[in-house]
Amino acid sequence: MSILAGLGIGSIAGLLSGLFGIGGGIVIVPMLAFLLKFPTSKAVGTSLAAMLLPVGIIAVVRYAKAGEVDFKVSTAIGVAIFVMAGVGAAVGLNVGSAWINRGFGVLLLLVGIKFLLTA
Repeated sequence: MSILAGLGIGSIAGLLSGLFGIGGGIVIVPMLAFLLKFPTSKAVGTSLAAMLLPVGIIAVVRYAKAGEVDFKVSTAIGVAIFVMAGVGAAVGLNVGSAWINRGFGVLLLLVGIKFLLTA
């Protein structure tokens, strides 16, 4: 069951990632937490493991062929993610699930409000 659910979650996250540049935190983590009842820290860790390099290669190639990738900026973002993911993991593992849930909820609300106001 978990494998099939993972395939479903990954499919949705992959589609939304290719469409909107999102996936892990906004799609996979909540789905793992709500559908599979993963603790938040396990949902985050599982999402990070799933979102490594192979996941985005096909979408990146398509966008690059269309001239829609800035590799200098993406490299900078990648380096920052590489460094800060470790920091985020250290903080997340130390503050507890309740604070992670609250912080994630606030982030989603702020992003949602921003998109609603600028649509």
